[in-house]
Amino acid sequence: MKKILIVEDDDTLRETLKTALELESFEVLVASDGDEGYRLGSQEKVDLIVLDYVLPSFSGFEVCKKLRSEGNSTPIIFLTGEKKEEIDRILGLELGADDYLLKPCGVRELIARIKAVLRRVKPESPDVETLAFGDVSINFKKQVAFKGKKELRLTAKEIGLLKLLAKHEGEVVSRDTILNEVWGYDIYPTTRTVDTFMHNLRQKVEDDPTHPVHLITVPWSGYKFVK
Repeated sequence: MKKILIVEDDDTLRETLKTALELESFEVLVASDGDEGYRLGSQEKVDLIVLDYVLPSFSGFEVCKKLRSEGNSTPIIFLTGEKKEEIDRILGLELGADDYLLKPCGVRELIARIKAVLRRVKPESPDVETLAFGDVSINFKKQVAFKGKKELRLTAKEIGLLKLLAKHEGEVVSRDTILNEVWGYDIYPTTRTVDTFMHNLRQKVEDDPTHPVHLITVPWSGYKFVK
């Protein structure tokens, strides 16, 4: 679960953002002034900071500058009422913040920006060339698979689905992520497509497809792979 710090002195906006982010399965910390925001930003391990530009005690500009001077590279999104030209200059030349939104801004847009920034800074998972679990062995580079001594006829999409889950072994991968990574959104499949492919893949690799032990459904969330 990603942890987000919101530093915002407007009580209504702060709580609205907190509630919206929690509904998106983020863990949320909040601060109402620059001093508390800096303390939490420097002491807590957070994945991203949403930082109001104008704050009591000291400004978001000062919070960001102080964190950066200490080597803290946590992604920061500014909320600001400043003119676009001014904030472009400040962020681009002096702070290196990751993004900003001009107030008033929509909650959905902010959440989209947060997810986009987190995707950009997320370290790449190491590539998976081979995989073995149970009596199944797969060479992703050659795109060949065996269950025992029998060669499996896996489609390219089934191999892609299995490779993606293997790269995130033990982690829940959402259907939307699977669609984006394996199909690409330009193809316009539905999440039911993922379920159908998972059903077919289980028929091929699981000993008992009705009680899978490697390709696990996580209700309301997606799928995960375990050896």
